[in-house]
Amino acid sequence: MKKVLLLFIFTLISQHINSQNSKGKPFITGSLNTTFGINQHYTLDPDDDEPLIVPAAFLFRVGIGYQFNNRWAASLNAGYDFHFKHDIAAFPTYASLRYNITEDANDLFFVETSYGKMWRPAVRFEDGKYYKLGVGLQIAGNGRWHTIIRLDFHRKAILDFKNGHLDSISLGVGFSFL
Repeated sequence: MKKVLLLFIFTLISQHINSQNSKGKPFITGSLNTTFGINQHYTLDPDDDEPLIVPAAFLFRVGIGYQFNNRWAASLNAGYDFHFKHDIAAFPTYASLRYNITEDANDLFFVETSYGKMWRPAVRFEDGKYYKLGVGLQIAGNGRWHTIIRLDFHRKAILDFKNGHLDSISLGVGFSFL
């Protein structure tokens, strides 16, 4: 953990030193994601109106960050996750590092990685570590509001869960306010 944190800080400092010509700026971000799963009650009978694919989890995120230059950004985030099938609630807090792969007319294609901890403010919440890796598209809006569409892989390390972790892939829509 200490090595990862030191590498993260070193990367941020080196990017800040190399980006003296371009000014950075703070931002606020938020997103609403959902994961999908196969409906266990689905039948081939067309009269029951049961869909094959149903939402399996709801994930809400907010964060504050800093855009160092045209390529690198870091943020601190918090969220709320609820997995319907497993009746698992989580409150993750984490740090993210984002790299903008391409920029076209202020639209960005990026990759983002996150690491953090899930807290247990009450008995119904899970405790453990949180990891995320994702890709996204930030679509420039008028002014300072931008729309974000993202696809993320989440891993929640939960001690009492089968195999010790809960993995999910989510599709999300969010915003960035610069």
